[in-house]
Amino acid sequence: MAESMRGLKRSCRCAELTEKQVGQTVTLMGWVQKSRNKGGIIFVDLRDRSGIIQLIFEEDKTGADGFEKASRLRSEFVVAVTGQVALRSGAVNEKLATGKIEIIVGDIRILSESETPPFPIEENSRTRDDVRLKYRYLDLRRPDLQRNLILRSEVAAQMRQFLIEEGFLEIETPMLTKSTPEGARDYLVPSRVHPGSFYALPQSPQLFKQLLMCSGYDRYFQIARCFRDEDLRADRQPEFTQLDMEMSFVDVDDVIDINERLLQRIFRRIGVEITLPLPRMTWQEAMDRFGSDKPDTRFGMELTDVTEIVKNCGFGVFAGAVKNGGSVRGINVKGQGAMPRKKIDKLVDLARDFGAGGLAYLSVNEDGTYKSSFAKFMTEEELAALVSAMQGEAGDLLLFAADKNKVVWDVLGNLRLELAKQLELLDKNVYNFLWVTEFPLLEYNEELGRYQAMHHPFTMPMEEDLPYLESEPARVRAQAYDIVLNGVELGGGSIRIHQDDVQEKMFDALGFTKEEAHEQFGFLLQAFRYGVPPHAGLAYGLDRMIMLMAKQDSIRDVIAFPKVKDASCLMTEAPAPVDKAQLEELGIEVRDGETDSGLSDGDESGGLCRDGN
Repeated sequence: MAESMRGLKRSCRCAELTEKQVGQTVTLMGWVQKSRNKGGIIFVDLRDRSGIIQLIFEEDKTGADGFEKASRLRSEFVVAVTGQVALRSGAVNEKLATGKIEIIVGDIRILSESETPPFPIEENSRTRDDVRLKYRYLDLRRPDLQRNLILRSEVAAQMRQFLIEEGFLEIETPMLTKSTPEGARDYLVPSRVHPGSFYALPQSPQLFKQLLMCSGYDRYFQIARCFRDEDLRADRQPEFTQLDMEMSFVDVDDVIDINERLLQRIFRRIGVEITLPLPRMTWQEAMDRFGSDKPDTRFGMELTDVTEIVKNCGFGVFAGAVKNGGSVRGINVKGQGAMPRKKIDKLVDLARDFGAGGLAYLSVNEDGTYKSSFAKFMTEEELAALVSAMQGEAGDLLLFAADKNKVVWDVLGNLRLELAKQLELLDKNVYNFLWVTEFPLLEYNEELGRYQAMHHPFTMPMEEDLPYLESEPARVRAQAYDIVLNGVELGGGSIRIHQDDVQEKMFDALGFTKEEAHEQFGFLLQAFRYGVPPHAGLAYGLDRMIMLMAKQDSIRDVIAFPKVKDASCLMTEAPAPVDKAQLEELGIEVRDGETDSGLSDGDESGGLCRDGN
């Protein structure tokens, strides 16, 4: 039977005790991790969020009633104990922070009993994910998950403290807003008061934070909940958290300076000292060297452009790609020249998954000869020139892709990451930060037959590129910047457009009529008529950042109650049907039918665009 804790007051958490408290009487409360009855003595490990401490029950010290209670303890019982801190009489447990001490219990109360849990509450659980997520309230008791959420809380507090010291104001923005269907799909909320009309849950506070700049608040931040109805993956959830910020009267260097110092402070929490300034790389350089706008620089295997060398060679795949305006590029997988054909075939399949027609390879043998899928189409001189350009040596494996630049970048960028995993080159103890700058302002959507904003429609072009906005829009670079860590985009932002004429040209380039622009963004454009300061901002995906700091592979392990791949919650069984009367009140009729999949990434742009989560 459960007992009351009336009259008891917890002295501290379990692992907050040290040898300094030896001889003191303390009251602890927590969960039973395990119990070992040795006859005349009972050992119990008591756990709370701070850690574990060993309890000792002896009948002559605990009393017959207390000893009987201790003999009934099982895993996950909740207890309160009062006893004396003592040095361990047995072997010291070096694995525990409290391994040199124990509690000689004088009194025990069983506050709550527990059924046998569906899985052990232990670190690095091997229990299936679906079972752990169904019983997430038990899963969250595991010490490794608790450490992740404690880290998250402490980092968020550090962020707030730093930004407030820098003169930022924390201001909340609405959760119910207007849908702006450009980019990722919105979650819609029907209005009972306005039948047939819908709110959207915010993909980010983008428009509102720009309005706050118009309102004169100068420096804003918010740890904001955001929502996107899109397909999930290891670092994406339908609801997520952003550290969102906006500043007036600043340039790119100002934004980067503040954020570098912010990163420096919060990463000290995990013992990582960041040297400033962080390296910067243009988007074009990142794509040319790594095939990605979020390059992982922890290892080499950079792309090499061999277009000029092979443009007139006898291998039709290479020569044809160049003739059609594409390129030929390769990566050198050092020391893997003897890779089995089966593994190479899997790499070819992966290349096809990313749009390539295939993958060409060349192994440099120890005797200096070559083994290649295309050697018979090229002369010895051409092969030697190709190997030299790739800095190939005996024992190396050279992989080549030939196609349009975008395809080549996608293929080789993803291949180098896959190979790095296979070769165990991804050291989680290394933190390589990088700013990627000067993104293309626009990207052409083949399906829609028009340009789209790579970030969002309010991103300022590079001033020297403004003359090309109407005549050569693909040439225009943006005053945009992403912060990348180990191949993961932590966040992104940009300088915003604040001049009417530039904004009008931007909408023209995107194919918006004035009417369409005002229909979607009218309240912002109206505000811009009353004096808008130059402003800029950035948003971090907090979940992704904590995932990397905690050395986890999925953001689910740093979110208290995450969704699974189909965006459902196994614990609460959401989403679920609702009562017919509720639907009728909202004027909604449900029909059976299939829905299509989610769209692309979005960023700090609130339904307008790209990354940030």
